[in-house]
Amino acid sequence: MLDVSKHVQRFLQNLRQPKQYKQIASKIFALLKDSTPPDARHLSGYPGYFRVDSGEYRIVYRPDSTVIKIVLVGKRNDDEVYKEMRRVL
Repeated sequence: MLDVSKHVQRFLQNLRQPKQYKQIASKIFALLKDSTPPDARHLSGYPGYFRVDSGEYRIVYRPDSTVIKIVLVGKRNDDEVYKEMRRVL
């Protein structure tokens, strides 16, 4: 089961490019099949949190036994994702 934060929902609604929306949504749904794909990386300083990249975007999430919580989505080359992570957590 997916639990998508309101922040991520707003981010996806504001995406202007359908291609980017589709890439991110596909990656998020792929996490249901494999919650720790080969390209997933642990976030240092945030135990239990992972990140995966989808095109030019980074997806931050936390897998639990039955739920995958999608916490943030943001630009890969932008530290704003991690600043927002500090605010959210």
